[in-house]
Amino acid sequence: MPDLSLVAPPARAELLRSLRSRLGEISPGLRVVAEGVLGADAPIDFVGVEPDGRALLVMVGDPGEDLELVARGLAQRSWVQARLGDWLQLAPELGLRQGSGVALLLLCPDFGPASRAAAGALGPDAPALAVYRCVLNGAGIEVLVEPLGAAGAPRAPTRAAGALPAFRTGLSDADLGLTAAERSEFD
Repeated sequence: MPDLSLVAPPARAELLRSLRSRLGEISPGLRVVAEGVLGADAPIDFVGVEPDGRALLVMVGDPGEDLELVARGLAQRSWVQARLGDWLQLAPELGLRQGSGVALLLLCPDFGPASRAAAGALGPDAPALAVYRCVLNGAGIEVLVEPLGAAGAPRAPTRAAGALPAFRTGLSDADLGLTAAERSEFD
């Protein structure tokens, strides 16, 4: 088995190509209909249509851009929401459904506590967050994607009623900032 090691993300064009192929893992049935669409003031990396007809905007941030990415993503979602009726008229074959709204998926190497709190403050309108990691696997760089749960918290396994929490302090993986690999060391 080849050695695996974390590496810096590749050039943006290569990173986007790799992430595009992973989007179906995060949003099953997603159909990407556009890439690099100029939105409010910057490009939207991917525009997709979910099986229920809802538009999904996907934006990718660089390391350290997590809080900025949340703000940009919300601005882009608002911009697209205001123009969704026009999109339906111009391209009815896209499969967008009137009234389905616009969802937002943000991908970044990490989401700090401030960006998780900002996203989570939106409640049911919170954007979906996912972290990406670039791994050198001997043959090349592979991009791995890990969806985060509500309010940017890693999805934790459910436990039986009355079972002790994983940490006696009551801290969660999100509080400690542990990745799934780091958490598995404690199991």
